Amino acid sequence: MNFQVKTALARRIIGGLIASIAACVSSIALAQDSVEWLTLGSDYAHTRYLPVNEITPENFAELEEAWVWDGASFNASSGRSTPSYVDGKIITVAGPRRYVVAIDAKTGETIWSYGEAKTFRYEYSMRKDYGKGVAIAEVNGRKVVYIVSPAFFLTALDLETGRPLEGFGNPVPIDGFPETGVVDLLADLGHPYDPYNGVPLETGYITSSSPPIVVNGTVIVGNSAEQGYNQARIENIPGDILAYDAATGEFKWKFNVIPRPGEYGHETWENDAWQWTGDVSSWAPLSADPELDLVYIPTNSATIDFYGGFRPGDNLFAASLIALNAQTGERAWHFQMVHHDIWNYDTPTAPVLLDVNIDGRNVPTVSQVTKQGFVYSFNRETGEPLWPIVERPVPASRVPGEKLSLTQPFPTKPVAFELQGLSINDLVDFTPQLRQLAIEAVADFEIGPLFNPPLHYDNALGKTAALWCPGGGGGANINGPAAADPEHGILYVTSSTGCTARIIGPGAEADLRWEQPTGTTFADYAVVRSTSPGRIQGIPITKPPYSKIVAIDMHTGDNLWTIPIGETPDAIANHPLLQGVDIGNTGSGAKATMVVTENMLIYSGAIGDGTPHLFAVDKTTGEELARVETSALSRYGMMTYVHDGHQYLMLQTGPRLTAMALPGAIVAGGDDH
Repeated sequence: MNFQVKTALARRIIGGLIASIAACVSSIALAQDSVEWLTLGSDYAHTRYLPVNEITPENFAELEEAWVWDGASFNASSGRSTPSYVDGKIITVAGPRRYVVAIDAKTGETIWSYGEAKTFRYEYSMRKDYGKGVAIAEVNGRKVVYIVSPAFFLTALDLETGRPLEGFGNPVPIDGFPETGVVDLLADLGHPYDPYNGVPLETGYITSSSPPIVVNGTVIVGNSAEQGYNQARIENIPGDILAYDAATGEFKWKFNVIPRPGEYGHETWENDAWQWTGDVSSWAPLSADPELDLVYIPTNSATIDFYGGFRPGDNLFAASLIALNAQTGERAWHFQMVHHDIWNYDTPTAPVLLDVNIDGRNVPTVSQVTKQGFVYSFNRETGEPLWPIVERPVPASRVPGEKLSLTQPFPTKPVAFELQGLSINDLVDFTPQLRQLAIEAVADFEIGPLFNPPLHYDNALGKTAALWCPGGGGGANINGPAAADPEHGILYVTSSTGCTARIIGPGAEADLRWEQPTGTTFADYAVVRSTSPGRIQGIPITKPPYSKIVAIDMHTGDNLWTIPIGETPDAIANHPLLQGVDIGNTGSGAKATMVVTENMLIYSGAIGDGTPHLFAVDKTTGEELARVETSALSRYGMMTYVHDGHQYLMLQTGPRLTAMALPGAIVAGGDDH
């Protein structure tokens, strides 16, 4: 079901026909032999929702493995991909070469695969195995698969055959590349480069960790930079957004994520830092509204996490959500969620689009979940916040040369979904002894509110480091994308509690950690090492829950319910320091992968002894409805689809894909299973 259809359905539901529409959608889904999962987020709105219901709370425990596809031959390991299901095929990416693979949706047999020739650009990429998925669109009557490789090439493949698309792109002057079907994306960034080696490391570096998105015949390409905590030199290149004709690969437009002179936001880069700073990129997946012809770009932060003294100013469009016209690249609106980021609060997940009713008004919305524990929500057409977002004072930096923004934007709704900042009251208090041990554990750290800034190692406070919460691991993060129920206007956010402490020292010292650094000029400060107050004999220092799912009613901005993910680990529940203490369900500590269907929210988590399970949850109350054991936890990419009239759940279990289905579907598969 495409996004336009879902939009129409949502508006009719809002208009008061919820019962009849729900029944209609249900009967349509059941009547179809196949229900497709088009993008890695299911649809352009990135809801991770499908209107299917063969799997119910009553038969959930009967789920079995229908087939397992093993990516070992592709050297797959991370499992950071969500497959698509189109025309009876599962399409995914696997391994550091980011092979594109087509798999029979009923049997799990490999139909075809495509791999790109090796280059230094590929070898250097630090995002090789993080492809996340593919884009699929219809071009001149045929389905086409689009992929961006770690070496930063855009390739178009015929869905049926896996062959490079004729007439797309231009020949690449490297042995092993096809004569057609490929676009060298570096050619349109505007920097000198070598086809085999890429951009000289002295100038910078760029790669990709998410697929493109195809909107009304235009392929929009995001990108990724190296991790900012692996940097000690100030020069890099920005991750400008590129767009191409879906049929020919012809270059259409480029949006400068670091504004040039005369462009909107240029004044936010003081000291001419726009000339050498880079990294502002869009490593998270993109979302789109084809009816508005808008694509929504979540961005990364600028060069060097944790120190930005060489790039004074707010640094647009870093750590922002940008709405661009898909055909022209013109900015419709934007919102910067972190000014002058030095906390590694880059935007980690795709924006989620919903149509809701707020105070009697039908509103098209886009919501961005963040590492800092906020959901920033807007009218996706105008960029107007759904509820006020206020600028509030935040602490100043104590690092010489660093000039932070005096304020940061705080949404008034929805309320923060994760622990923000750290005080003594936030420390574990199961027993007085544990509370005292926790106080002692953080005594050498500077703790404080949200946006507590880093410290250098010879700071006047005499502290080991500053500790800020959430840390760079989130809040929300890449391994737990948000999901949504467009029927009820509910946003589901998964998060985990965790804090970060990085020790900042001279850039020249930090630079010694890397064999092939980018740039030429040492920053005054960069990360020299990480540190942590640790756990108390294995018990987290903060109060539970350690991980959770929060359901937010986007009609009102209010939380509906919160549940811990999985169960308290046995190592904590049975800990000697907790004998006789009822600590309740703390959650496992891991984020959940989620998928939403017509009749439930499904997530992957672990019970106390670590055994992985799928949990079925009531979408409106959070009540657990059923659970079933699985062979492994589903990482990043759970999805669902209907093939030959039967519903499957697809788990991304590390290097493998595991298809779960009811016994009837497995029998229908015959000997192939």
